[in-house]
Amino acid sequence: MESEKANGVVRGDDGLFRPTWAASDHLMRDYYDTEWGMPVRDERGLFERISLEAFQSGLSWATILRKRPAFRTAFADFDPDAVAAFGDDDVDCLLGDAGIVRNRAKILATIGNARATVEMRGDGGLVEFVWSFQPAETPQPRTFADVPTSSPESLALSKALRGRGFRFVGPTTMFALMEAVGMIDTHLVDSHRRGSSGVWPRA
Repeated sequence: MESEKANGVVRGDDGLFRPTWAASDHLMRDYYDTEWGMPVRDERGLFERISLEAFQSGLSWATILRKRPAFRTAFADFDPDAVAAFGDDDVDCLLGDAGIVRNRAKILATIGNARATVEMRGDGGLVEFVWSFQPAETPQPRTFADVPTSSPESLALSKALRGRGFRFVGPTTMFALMEAVGMIDTHLVDSHRRGSSGVWPRA
């Protein structure tokens, strides 16, 4: 049972402080404790995060997280080469898959983004490209009100990815990506996860 709300965090029954969104259910809690904000520096992993952030637009992250196993099955474990080869029949199958978010524009964007990812390999690759937009400083939020929803870096990353042919990569979506993959640390200062990525110090 969670208790003792302080500075936007809640103390769980294990004594650890987390933001309220991460204390809502076990799936969100496990994701927060083990994955969110940890560095992602492999192509497949980063392509998956970009894809899921795009599908999340307009929906709750909990919805996407619950559907993640189905997304991985539907999109060949987010192997960019495999997804880049999807054709019209694959799109029809995806639109009929109740396990995922059946949004044609987002499905087509994911396939297009896979092709753009493959094309980038001759120019340093997706990972190097995305991480080159890591800012010099990270936010130090004490409450949810202190957490930004975009930044100059997320705006620049959005613009640069669009220039490479990516879609559904708006500044807010890219800020969420930067949070999720450890490029910035927006764990609340009093959270037990603050500074845990190894990318940024706790303070």
